[in-house]
This record gives sequence, structure tokens and C-alpha cells, in this order.
Amino acid sequence: MRGVETRIQEIRHRIFREVARMAYHTEWPVDKRIEALPYKIIPGEVGNFRNDVFLERAIVGERLRLAMGLPYRSAAEHAPLSDNIEAADQDETYYTPPLINVIKFACNGCKEKQVLVTEGCQGCLAHPCVEVCPKDAIQLDRYNGRSVIDQDKCIKCGRCVDVCAYHAIIKQERPCAAACGMNAIHSDVNGKADIDYEKCVSCGMCLVNCPFGAIADKSQIFQVIRAIQSGERVYAAVAPAFVGQFGPKVTPGKLRAAMKQLGFADIFEVAIGADLCATQEAEDFIREVPESLPFMATSCCPAWSVMAKKLFPDYARCVSMALTPMTLTARLIKKDHPHGKVVFIGPCAAKKLEAMRKSVRSEVDFVLTFEEMAGIFDAKHLDLATIQEDPDGVNDASADGRNFAVSGGVAQAVVNVIRERFPERDIQVASAEGLQECRKLMTGAVAGKYPGYLLEGMACPGGCVAGAGTMQPILRSKTAVNQYARQAKHKTSNETEHIKELDKLVD
Repeated sequence: MRGVETRIQEIRHRIFREVARMAYHTEWPVDKRIEALPYKIIPGEVGNFRNDVFLERAIVGERLRLAMGLPYRSAAEHAPLSDNIEAADQDETYYTPPLINVIKFACNGCKEKQVLVTEGCQGCLAHPCVEVCPKDAIQLDRYNGRSVIDQDKCIKCGRCVDVCAYHAIIKQERPCAAACGMNAIHSDVNGKADIDYEKCVSCGMCLVNCPFGAIADKSQIFQVIRAIQSGERVYAAVAPAFVGQFGPKVTPGKLRAAMKQLGFADIFEVAIGADLCATQEAEDFIREVPESLPFMATSCCPAWSVMAKKLFPDYARCVSMALTPMTLTARLIKKDHPHGKVVFIGPCAAKKLEAMRKSVRSEVDFVLTFEEMAGIFDAKHLDLATIQEDPDGVNDASADGRNFAVSGGVAQAVVNVIRERFPERDIQVASAEGLQECRKLMTGAVAGKYPGYLLEGMACPGGCVAGAGTMQPILRSKTAVNQYARQAKHKTSNETEHIKELDKLVD
């Protein structure tokens, strides 16, 4: 639904904007402000979305708490919205698991999977649906000849769906579960969606595919703003997928100017970390494949790498040990600014999970999505399209580093470094988008289908430009990133000025 301004996007934007305003307006007591906000966001006596104003406000209330980084409470818990609100100002309380939450009383309780005959059924003479059903689950209505499915017998194989000439039989699946490549979503005792956190990798695809807006992740909007207000030197590390996310007229220079107006000390492109990552993975691949490893998988997508390690633990060593672009960029920043704070701003929900790791937490202090960042801009009434460009220019990133944001770009960057440094070495690549396809890719690799290959996995179909925190149509974002990449001074990742720092950063 990226690029379509639905009611869900409207509510999410209001939530992020109001949380940012709470952080900026320190003269308003936060506990009293959060109690009043559901009435501001959902005014009046009649609901605008679910036709139940009380339910709408309750859902907004839980969304506000999650956006503050606070735990989700069920409808059975009796406590004010401001319960434990002081935890929002403590470093170690936000982003505590679980990161992604189902607001149960917002969930529609969709059926997990069902096959239905629609009004499009013509009651045809052939009835191929009856003939192909392996369980005799389809009968004919004696009055109009239309097909009727016995749901108790139906095994949801979909053969009737495929054979109907009128496309009158459909297979419905709970959208959040269909989007989950880890099969981590099932129904609880009340028929509501429930996440198995042992399987979940926090990719956020369920979040953006729920048509009822019942799934939300935690945010650090409040904490980032408070850190800037407290006098901390906060540096923004902006992921390559940023191009086009804030509007077609928002250039990198305008975004930089707007970030500085918010109080950020400086802004860095994470594409410089992508260059370092590609170079490190190229070196690791040449050294280890196939002598030590049967294949090597890229590391930059945290949801993909966690999936591979969870489902294929015996091959966890085949996932590159290279630091991710986010971590490498943060290390580069803290090398020169050891007392500064780093906030990664990107398209990805799973980066929030990555930043929670003990090995990364000292490098990356905060993670925000582009969508959350847009809420902050709105709270300060910043019009990025008309703001004056920042004259400082952009970082020295390569075209390949910037193209990390697009599916296929990571592997291509690694391949290009290998071709530059080791021209005699031939390298084969296999890639996948979406966790379901990524699982198939790893299954094939484990079975010996890709000996000596470089594997690229992207949890989001389309790559980082399709992450859960993006706002623009995926194809438009891909085009914008490709165009921006072509403006880089360097083509391949190992040509940039920051490569000389790689050994110091990975020691």
C-alpha cells in the first residue's frame, strides 16, 4: 500500500506527528498530553474509521504508547495511557521486545485461509471445479446450479480456483499472514492475529499489509528529539533509499538543510557504509569461498540474515560476517565524534531489531524510519520542497553503494569490487526478494544447488526501497535511487575515500 494515502497512513502520520510535538513542547506535561491526544486525533462523537469513536480512541491510545516506545497493553488491562510514561525518557526501556505488536482489539479476526465461491459463478454446465476437487468438497446448488464449497471438507488446495473459467472462485488468506515469509502469524483463541516471536524477524511486512492497521511497531521519535534538546551531538545516518521518499522536489541538499534545522549536528549517507560493506564482503568471499565455505550470503539485510540463521543453523557461518552498512557508517561517525549519538534513518523495521543487539547498541543509538521522520518534519512545519538547499553537498559514496537500496544492488556491488581487485576470478550470483523466496534460495543452496555462489537476500520484495518504513511507490523509489546513484563520482565501492578506513573499523 506504499504510495497510496489510505486512512491507515493518515492515522499513522498523525500519531508520529503528535508524539514529536509532545517531545518538542516541554512545557506540556507528557502524562496529561498523551491522555488528551486520542480526543484530538479522533474528535467528535462519531467515529470516522470504524464507526465506534470509543474503539478508535482506544486503538489510537495504544498506537501512541508504541510510538513512544512503551509496551502494548491488551484490552483486559486497566490503566491510564500515561501508565509508566516516565520510561520513555530512559535509554534502556524503549525497543524492548517485542518490537512489532498486534493491537488485538483493532484486528478484524480474518480467517487464516479459505476458498470461496463468489457471485461471479455462472452455474455452468461443465463445472470443472467439481471435477478437480480431490476431496469432493464442492457440491451444486439444486436451484441455480452454482457451486457451493463445504468448508469442513475443503483443504484449500486451490485447484478449483485455477480451473474456473470465470475466475469466480477465490482463495482468501489473512493479509498479514500471507505477507509473512516466516509463517510466524496464526490465530489466537479469539481468532485474532498472533505473532510467534520465535519465528518473527521483524521485517514489518505484516505491518504494511494489514488493511485494518492492527499491527504497529515501536518508535524512538520521542527519544531522538529529547536527545537533541538535551544538548547531545546527534548525527543522522541516512539510508540510500531516502531519495524520493519525502517528495519528488526534495533533493539531498534540501533534506540535509531540513535535518540541520531540526538540530542534527551533521548528516551522513549510509551509502558510504555500504561501500565499506561491499568491499569487506568481496575480500571475505575471495578468501573463504569455496575453500572454507560452500557459498556466501550477503549480510546487509538483517531480516534475511536472521531468517537464514534461524532456519538453517548449520549454515549460519555461510552468512557473511561483514558489518552492515548501518553499523559501519555509525562506527565511521563515532571514530571522529566519539561522544556523539547516531540515529539511523531508513526504510527498515528490522534495523530496529539489529540496533537492539549488544554488539551494535554502542554504535547505533537510535533508529527511525522515513515515515517516522516525516512526522517530525510535520511537527516542526518544515516544507522540504521549498527549503533552501544546504551548500555542504553530499558524501563521497559510490554508485554501487547507493544502489544497495534496490534488489540486486548489494550483490552487484560485491561483484564489481571482485572484478576490479581480482579480475581473474569468476563469480556467480543468485538472489531473492521477499522472505518466502529467500527461504527457497537458502534451501537450494543447502541442497548444493549454488556451489561457490554469492547469494543476495532481501526480505522486502523490491529491496530496501520497499521497506516497512517507506512511503512512496516501490517502482518510483527504485527509479529515483538509480538516478541518484548515477550522479556519484565513483562507480564501484572500493574507489571511495573511506575505503582506507575499513581495516580500522572492523578490527
